[in-house]
Amino acid sequence: MTSVVEICNSALNILGANNITALTEDSKNARLCNQRYEPLRDAVFREHTWNCLVKRVQLAQDTASPTHEYTYQYQLPSDCIRVLSLGGYHDGSSSNVDGGQKFKVEGRKILTDEDTVYLIYSARVVDPTQYDSLLIESIVARLAAELCYAITSSTSLAVALKQDYNEKLRLARHADATEGTPDYIDSSTFINSRF
Repeated sequence: MTSVVEICNSALNILGANNITALTEDSKNARLCNQRYEPLRDAVFREHTWNCLVKRVQLAQDTASPTHEYTYQYQLPSDCIRVLSLGGYHDGSSSNVDGGQKFKVEGRKILTDEDTVYLIYSARVVDPTQYDSLLIESIVARLAAELCYAITSSTSLAVALKQDYNEKLRLARHADATEGTPDYIDSSTFINSRF
């Protein structure tokens, strides 16, 4: 089982720093972890479409409408950290972003001309036991890189750890991309493309 404190301690271990027992303890390492963990976790969530964070919902249309350009607006779910795709159904046929559906995220709203919206999004999941092992490793690497200078005063180690994070993210993207049916491109994509 993985906890937030275990993730933080893994990052601290990479730096050769003392472990913590809680984010609220009175130590420099705990204060740094407490301050940086959530913003860095959310940044890592936004950098990749992590399969373990994906959710699907049908959105309820807002009673208010946008003033111009779009017909409808929808409130994003409170845990939505990144919109992945938007689908709606008209006359029994499915449409999505790749099918030409136009939408815009503004603040915590989605603006669109679609009267029915099915949202696929990355959620802010705060329970680390729900994370994929590569997501955990990526969070650890990002946290270690970000805390490095404050703990070790080494810019060269911070740069090396940032490179380590980028490599872990690359490996995770590859692993996640191989889970599921590939999206095939039909010939009309090339016929309609402009160079």
